[in-house]
Amino acid sequence: MFDVWKNVLAEIEQQISPANFATWFQDTSLVTTKDGHVIVGVKNSFYVKQLRARYYDLIEKSLKNNGVDVKDIDFEVVCKTKNRVRSREVTTPKPIKEQIRTIRDKTETKSRSDGLNPKYTLDNFVVGSNNELAVAAARSIISSPGTRYNPFFLYGGPGLGKTHLVQAIGNALLKDNPNYKIFYTPISHFYSDFIDAIQKGKGKEFNLRFQKLDCLIIDDFQFIVNKEKSQEEFFNIFNDLYQLNKQIIITSDRLPSQIKTVDERLASRLTWAGAFDLQLPKFEDKCAILRAKAELIGAEIEPEAIEYIAENVNTNIRDLEGEFSTLLLMSEVRGLTPLQLIENGSVSVNKTSKHRPTSPKQVVDKIAKYYQLTSKELCSKSRVSNIKNARQVAMFILSEELNLSTNKIAAEVGVKDHTTVMHGIKKIKNDLKLNFLLREQIDEIKEKIYG
Repeated sequence: MFDVWKNVLAEIEQQISPANFATWFQDTSLVTTKDGHVIVGVKNSFYVKQLRARYYDLIEKSLKNNGVDVKDIDFEVVCKTKNRVRSREVTTPKPIKEQIRTIRDKTETKSRSDGLNPKYTLDNFVVGSNNELAVAAARSIISSPGTRYNPFFLYGGPGLGKTHLVQAIGNALLKDNPNYKIFYTPISHFYSDFIDAIQKGKGKEFNLRFQKLDCLIIDDFQFIVNKEKSQEEFFNIFNDLYQLNKQIIITSDRLPSQIKTVDERLASRLTWAGAFDLQLPKFEDKCAILRAKAELIGAEIEPEAIEYIAENVNTNIRDLEGEFSTLLLMSEVRGLTPLQLIENGSVSVNKTSKHRPTSPKQVVDKIAKYYQLTSKELCSKSRVSNIKNARQVAMFILSEELNLSTNKIAAEVGVKDHTTVMHGIKKIKNDLKLNFLLREQIDEIKEKIYG
């Protein structure tokens, strides 16, 4: 019977797209053909409806072509773990809204004194090329807090997972050390509580509360602007905890040196152990995030639908997951699969970064101006160190932001061939791992490009 189904699948594969074959037939099996009553095994009840509606005739024809007597075809859910049919009756899956609500109910708990949300873990944080360095540092902190990466400064735009990652560190530390004293707070709550303590004459008690911590996590540090007294208090708390080798974790949407009115001494201390950034995820990273999300809530979504969302949402992870959830809800309401909604034009996803540069020349001009060069100097044959560095930065940004080919980049920056461009891009990527001044420069250049 296995050989028969193998031949049937081979025939079907020739008549539909590879993506559809992988989606709908990869995990199927032939359970029985007794007396012409054919039963096809599938992995869950979502597939029962789809195979019956979309591929019944094709399956019937392929079975008959391979010598199987077919009176009718049924589909049943097969339990993979026990390799047997679970039930002749197919149960209707919970609506997507109910699935999402169930997951949310399981993760929501009463407010905790440490400020941490237990749903944020490293297990459900998808690691990709956009965040792997920061995640590696996070794992190092969990295994040895207060040592190598202290303070841990994490920065990046909104919706890229900063809060998730730092709270995941806190939850992991608490899991390994139940008596560990951890406190997570947004900086806005920090200075509000500080002002309240001062007004009540309890400034000393406020400070002592932080001295007892093993780990302090401050979120959204950029909002400390123009809060001189709060900065001073935080500076003192920071120094005290650091001297005691207590772990300090801080997030921000930019580097400390880019935050106006932040004291230079404090800005310097925050990046003593370096600064780690979360970047926009690439296409492959976005696909991995959406697959993990679907797995978490038990939702069925075709690979092509995932790729469509990943291709069209270029803002941040928050928007990516928002479009994903919207598509699933529309799928439930309209009784169509996510891919069918996309194919018939019922949904349109098109979220891209604002102010995208219009031409490579525009980018080169702004990079040259940033480094106080003319575009002609940047694109010259000069091997002078500062000009060569600016040229390599231009190669990197043209590749990352405009997705230009190496041959096209070579033509734009005036170098001989694509191998020089490949070397320049690779050098900048390697330097970015440890050169935090270069990271800051590239962030500032991007602001000027997109500003």
